[in-house]
Amino acid sequence: MDPKIYRMDKNRRKADNFVDGVREHLRLGSKFSEIVKGKLSLGARILQLGGVKRVFRKIVCAKGEKLLKASQCYLSTTIGPIAGLLFISTQRVAFFCDRSIKFSSSNGELVRIHYKVSIPLRKIKRANQSENAKKPSHKFMEIVTMDNFDFWFMGFLNYQKAFSYLRQAISQAPNLIQK
Repeated sequence: MDPKIYRMDKNRRKADNFVDGVREHLRLGSKFSEIVKGKLSLGARILQLGGVKRVFRKIVCAKGEKLLKASQCYLSTTIGPIAGLLFISTQRVAFFCDRSIKFSSSNGELVRIHYKVSIPLRKIKRANQSENAKKPSHKFMEIVTMDNFDFWFMGFLNYQKAFSYLRQAISQAPNLIQK
């Protein structure tokens, strides 16, 4: 195959994957204006703290931990998908939602919290790729913990890259039952 044609085809596939990721990311949000507002808020927060690595250090990081990849995505919850950042590091997978979530406390008061999930790599039993059978461009990432909790992430701008970093982190983590 001609190197120029090969390069053009490779770039076209990358562009198609990126467009599919953007489309999937937008599909999961409620309204386009809400998505834009959330992205601007998240971007402002990242800028205020000095970049994604500093956000990671401030919110998640432990001593000696290194960030491998940060990705914008959605976490599937019982109240619907929640937009945020997924951090894949040398010690954990963590999700952080910048926007606060309201819920009722046991005494009936409305409480606002930032949604956070932190899963140490040594507690991950397995990570699975999944896609919607009717719409293969809708891809999901499932993380199952040793105590059989599962976390579903979706709407990645670059799903394949995020999953490969997750696999890399899991394969380098000690004391895993299944890789």
